[in-house]
Amino acid sequence: MVVGDASLDIDTLVIGAGPGGYVAAIRAAQLGQKVLCVDKANVGGVCLNVGCIPSKALISASHQYENALHAETFGIEISKPNVDWNKVQEFKNGIVSKLTGGVAALLKANKVDYFNGEVMFINENEARVFNDQEAPRYRFKNCIIATGSRPIELKAFPYGGRIVSSTEALSLPEIPKSLVVIGGGYIGIELSQMYSNYGTQVTVIEGSDSILPGFDKDVSAVVAKKFKAKGANIITGAQAKAATQTDKDVTVTYTVGDKEESVTADYLLVTVGRRPNTDGELGLDLIGVNVTDRGLIEVDEFGRTNIPHIYAIGDIVPGLALAHKAMYEGRVAAEHIAGEASAVDYKAIPAVCFSDPEIGSVGISETEAKAKGLNIKVGKFNYGVNGRAMSLNATEGFVKLIGDAETGLLLGAQIVGVEASNMIAELALAIEMGATVEDIALTIHAHPTLGEIVLDAAEMLLGHPIHAIAKK
Repeated sequence: MVVGDASLDIDTLVIGAGPGGYVAAIRAAQLGQKVLCVDKANVGGVCLNVGCIPSKALISASHQYENALHAETFGIEISKPNVDWNKVQEFKNGIVSKLTGGVAALLKANKVDYFNGEVMFINENEARVFNDQEAPRYRFKNCIIATGSRPIELKAFPYGGRIVSSTEALSLPEIPKSLVVIGGGYIGIELSQMYSNYGTQVTVIEGSDSILPGFDKDVSAVVAKKFKAKGANIITGAQAKAATQTDKDVTVTYTVGDKEESVTADYLLVTVGRRPNTDGELGLDLIGVNVTDRGLIEVDEFGRTNIPHIYAIGDIVPGLALAHKAMYEGRVAAEHIAGEASAVDYKAIPAVCFSDPEIGSVGISETEAKAKGLNIKVGKFNYGVNGRAMSLNATEGFVKLIGDAETGLLLGAQIVGVEASNMIAELALAIEMGATVEDIALTIHAHPTLGEIVLDAAEMLLGHPIHAIAKK
């Protein structure tokens, strides 16, 4: 690296090495571009370091513990299992290390230059990248901004001490005996259920009338029922007002209607959404990139901002804040820069919540379809009569398919149940390819598998179910 004012020439500058950024950088390099990827944190971004990956590691470990506690269901007798939290953390950290190391190796193998530091735009075609040791200046032909997002911090609940964000919640020094969670969205529910599996007494405070408000109520109700059965206290229609903490606990005051209540716990986890990282020293205002009041960058179908050679992807653009969406947009942006006919098409973006049981959703939901006045048919089939689900002792949940009543096209699908995160892929592919519900029913599904529930839901929608009694 060169220090000073002499600019180094590159084809594409990628700002951010999270899922969207590293995919964009690698794809751009594969297409012959000279690429520099810059990130002020670790390779892999939030997802690999303090988000998707470590949370799923902790969730998986919690399920192993829970299964051990109830092994007698399968006729297996073992002494009461013990959790070594330090080793659980080592397991999590080991996975993070392997994956981030893998991404670093991929960047290197694809000849992507990587700089651990920050970026500050000088003008539309130049930027300073800097850290404590150096501050080279680069002249670029194109730029892809992929700076991601961070947890929203509420003024009444500033992070610190016993008040934590999702980041700190992944590395608490011990398993808390009690936990209050403000926000019943997917992050709050995933983490609170994980700790509940370890025996933590959980209280969730949610402003909507149900947890997981992004999903249909019949879907979220399955998760809420199981969560409550484990002893969780779910308070909906509530507004958190204030918190006071000591060195041992934190007390949260909230209101439900006109009544004020309070609850005390070891920790308070605040998960009320994420904020796009478009502020700070990056200098988007300096070069005139259009940013909305919410901090999102406006882009076209190719990911281009109002400055044609500057692109933006991932959590900082409108749409779902999902790692796989960012990856997809990263490929599109890199390919469009290279002159390929690539544009975003959000026809089928699956959304997954690693709750207990899991949720998978793709396409239009039943609630959305009815709100739009669409003429639909719905097919719904429960896990409870599926042989594979019984053998797993995981019979909660269902598969729901939404089809066009006239054309038979599959418009959407929701799954709540074990392995929903994997099962939703079949239905995402079906929507992407323009399959009908009959196409799904005519597809031979292996037996005995959970996938058969998808087949049964399709037959239910078509009116000729084999494994259920059709309504007259």
